[in-house]
Amino acid sequence: MAWEGGESMIWECDPEAGKEYLKAVDEARKLAESLESLNLSKDENELLRNVNGVIRASMARIEEEFRHMLVHNMQNFEPELSFRSTEDDGLDVNSIVSFGDDEFDGSVQRDSVSRGSEVVVMDLVNPQVIPDLKSIADLMFDSNYGRECCQAFISARKDALDDCLFMLEIEKLSIEDVLKMEWVSLNSRIRRWTKAMKLFVRVYLASEKFLCEQIFGQSQTEPEPEPVSSICFSESSKASILQLLKFAEAISIGPHQPENLLKILDVYEVLSDLMPDISDLYSDENGSCIRTEFQHVLTRVGDCVKATFIDFENAVGTNTSNSSFPGGGNHHLTRYVMNYIKTLTEYSDSLNACFKDHEQVVDDQDSSSSPDTSPRNDNDDINNENSSSLSSMALHFRSLMSILENNLEEKSKLYKDEALRHLFMMNNINYMAEKVKNSELRNILGDDWIRKRNWKFQQYAMSYERATWSTILNLLREDGLSSSGSTYRTLLRERLQAFYTAFEDIYKSQTGWSIPNSQLRDDVRISMSLKVIQAYRNFVGRHTNHISEKYIKYSADDLENYIMDLFEGAAKSLHSFHRRKLVEVS
Repeated sequence: MAWEGGESMIWECDPEAGKEYLKAVDEARKLAESLESLNLSKDENELLRNVNGVIRASMARIEEEFRHMLVHNMQNFEPELSFRSTEDDGLDVNSIVSFGDDEFDGSVQRDSVSRGSEVVVMDLVNPQVIPDLKSIADLMFDSNYGRECCQAFISARKDALDDCLFMLEIEKLSIEDVLKMEWVSLNSRIRRWTKAMKLFVRVYLASEKFLCEQIFGQSQTEPEPEPVSSICFSESSKASILQLLKFAEAISIGPHQPENLLKILDVYEVLSDLMPDISDLYSDENGSCIRTEFQHVLTRVGDCVKATFIDFENAVGTNTSNSSFPGGGNHHLTRYVMNYIKTLTEYSDSLNACFKDHEQVVDDQDSSSSPDTSPRNDNDDINNENSSSLSSMALHFRSLMSILENNLEEKSKLYKDEALRHLFMMNNINYMAEKVKNSELRNILGDDWIRKRNWKFQQYAMSYERATWSTILNLLREDGLSSSGSTYRTLLRERLQAFYTAFEDIYKSQTGWSIPNSQLRDDVRISMSLKVIQAYRNFVGRHTNHISEKYIKYSADDLENYIMDLFEGAAKSLHSFHRRKLVEVS
């Protein structure tokens, strides 16, 4: 009782005095137990009351010492990773919220969310005071003051874990606060959260549980069925882990914007990766509410991933254009979608987990029509045979590809020129096939899917050639030409003039058309050149004796060179070339 008059902390002044103090309190406790077992006289009852008064005062004292020791012996831990993140970390949302001029660039979106990181246990409290903390806890439990001891521990450690979150730059935000945030600001907070969550669970919580076991490992309150260490751990950490989960839940109920999906997947991956850790940390009944809430939030975020992807499918399907795409090149929508799903392949495991319970998946039925003929039935049979073995993500991706193709087919109808319509479809189907073939998408959509698109864009290429060149090649046929006479020569001149006029019109329009893929551009040029130049040479060669040279406007080599000017996206005219040529000759 000599310590009761002063304000000094016993263990701060002299740890040895603290041990003597505990020994004296324990002796008082044992005396009280002995007295309570006897039939006491009036004076002896007064003695018992005095002893119990000493015990009550000493319990309040050591509870205060216990709390003080926990608070003032905390060891600060500075995380090695930097969590500072400015709003510059966010994306330029304006460039991706619509299928506009800028392509989706997934390379700046994917955060490194390492999976399967090891648990790291550290000393959150100076290990030198752990024996004293344990001695105090044991004595309080032996004196039936275990509940007070636990409350002191939980209160101190709640504050300590709050400090941890503050150091990790995790703000206390309500769900409403999160939902009101602009995406750029929210994006940087998600990045910070994904890193902090893993560190908090695998370092702080693991270390917190270790601390609880060190102090309360042998303590037990009757008739508690669970270890005291487990109860203290669950209660001290509950508020912090629920604060982190509240942020994830807010993300799950936010708007399902396609440009947000990668960040939502980052949140899902962290939660999914940490679910086994949470199950281990909160393995007993007292931690069941945290396990349940964690699983609930994981499910909610998974549902958000699924809903966001489906909204993306709908956005692709309903994307409309008021005018045709200039030059017939690769449409912004095609580039955006293909780059988007290419980036999503990095989340294959998570997407498959999110999609596996979704029953409204439409497989790739290829309802979009190909030019002149429908896709071969054997290709559809191959898809149907393989669909049962495809992953959930593959089925969704195939569905999205069909939606995209249907949309492109509708966009192609905006072209008045039939040939340009086929060229547009050829370009975009080829782009899709090449993007899949040269990326991880190949393993998801499969080689059969690629072969089918290769066949499709080749059909569009042939349809383009027919629409452009069939009429002009008919002018070089022998049909309708008599074998001699002035009428024969007149028809020859008219045929040649009509051929040159048609060729010049094609040159003027199709130099402004575009085939972005250089290999495909060369293939189409060569294919046309073989057909057109050979037909022109044969026609001029057969009738060379009946055609004056002055009517031969272009040589075969000239035409071949001009064909090589096509599809560069910059319209030119042959009239200026011809006038310049005449000037040079004169």
